[in-house]
Amino acid sequence: MPPYLTEIADDVYAYVQPDGGWCLNNAGLVVADGEALLVDTAATERRALALREAVKSVSPALPRLLVNTHSHGDHTFGNYLFPEAAVVGHHGTRTEVTQVGTHLTTLWPDVCWGDLELRPPQVTFEDRLTVHVGGTEAQVLHLGPAHTGSDVVVWLPGQRVLFTGDIVMSGATPFCPMGSVAGSLDAVRALRELRPRVVVAGHGPVAGEELLDTTEGYFLLLQRLAKEGVAAGATVLDVAREAELGLYGKLLDAERIVPNLHRAYLEERGAERGCPVDMPALFAEMVEFNGGLPACHA
Repeated sequence: MPPYLTEIADDVYAYVQPDGGWCLNNAGLVVADGEALLVDTAATERRALALREAVKSVSPALPRLLVNTHSHGDHTFGNYLFPEAAVVGHHGTRTEVTQVGTHLTTLWPDVCWGDLELRPPQVTFEDRLTVHVGGTEAQVLHLGPAHTGSDVVVWLPGQRVLFTGDIVMSGATPFCPMGSVAGSLDAVRALRELRPRVVVAGHGPVAGEELLDTTEGYFLLLQRLAKEGVAAGATVLDVAREAELGLYGKLLDAERIVPNLHRAYLEERGAERGCPVDMPALFAEMVEFNGGLPACHA
């Protein structure tokens, strides 16, 4: 199914890239009074150009502001194709984008990434930022470490629409080895207090507040598995292979349990949220568990 732009409130849109698996992320668009705000971009040159055309189809003006919810390339690689926009993000997101660069492209070398140009956030902040798109207020809230060390969400209080970035997934397995299991739980609980009407997750179909429940349940399961695994002296791979995931096993990209459990093990043993991990090693272990490289259709 091709990507599509759907209006989720008056002049508020979600750009959805099915099926929401690896590197097939969502973006958001707010249009008001001849102005526009974009939330995230896309992983490849081709996909980011398609997003640009979708924006042009509904907005009288291209976005002057572009908020990155976090540093990962599927949400930031397309920044350079919106040169009219100032890129906004958490200061930690700028650091992560700069340090990691285009490493994501090496994980799936067969993907046609295009001629990417790194463009990290130019406007950074610490805790919260309020921006105005015409008469529409958008609150950019820092809730990390969760999915990464520096996640933000975009909340439209007037429309009760929430763009969560990858703190929340829809129909796909959450992913937090670079962030925190406990931090993800705290973030989800903070988001629930907003009482959103519409939730645009970082990946997967647009839905409602029920996505917060599914996300919370998965992270609570991770904590339980880690607690039992550490107590038993079991390896992460052993626990992952024996885990009864129930309904969470039906989510896309269930192999993420391996790097997620590594983060849960660290926290069970007292490590700080967001402390560095050897992501290439965790990715390799996930590939072993999966029996091959996970599919990426970017």
